Amino acid sequence: MVQSSDHRLSACALCCVDDTEEIIVSTPDWRVVLVDDAAFPGFCRVIRQAHAQEMTDISPPERTALMDVVWAVEAAIRSVMQPDKINLASLGNMVPHVHWHVIPRFRDDSHFPNPIWGQAERVATVAALAQRRALLPALRMAIVAGIGHRYDVLN
Repeated sequence: MVQSSDHRLSACALCCVDDTEEIIVSTPDWRVVLVDDAAFPGFCRVIRQAHAQEMTDISPPERTALMDVVWAVEAAIRSVMQPDKINLASLGNMVPHVHWHVIPRFRDDSHFPNPIWGQAERVATVAALAQRRALLPALRMAIVAGIGHRYDVLN
C-alpha cells in the first residue's frame, strides 16, 4: 500500500491505495480507479494522491492538471459507453480528500434521473448492465490512451 508521508492522515481512506481498487492509470500526482459497482459499470474516480481536503488547498497548476484528467476520463467514458449523461461529483463529505467521481448515466439505470446515491427509481435490466460491463475492457484502453500519452504514468 502507498501511504501518505503524514501519519496523521492515515485515517483517510484515499491516502492509502486500497489493494482491491482497480487502478487504470496513475502518476505520482493522481490515480484513475475503475469503481467496482455492479449497478453503475464504467463509474470511475480520479483521486489526488497527496492529501488535500479542498480543491483550493492545491495550487492552480495542480488543479488544472487534475481537471484535465477528469475531462479525459469523461471523454473516454462518453466515447466508449455512450451514456445519456455524465455525472461529475466532488463531494468529500464522507471522505474529505480531493477526488472526483465520473459516472456514466443512462435513462434506464436504477436511479436516473436521481443521483446514484439517491433513491432508486427502477431495477436496471440484467441485459443492459451486462452490455455495459462488456464495454469495460474498451473503456480501460480508452482511458489509458487518452491520458497515458500526456503523462509519465506508473502503470
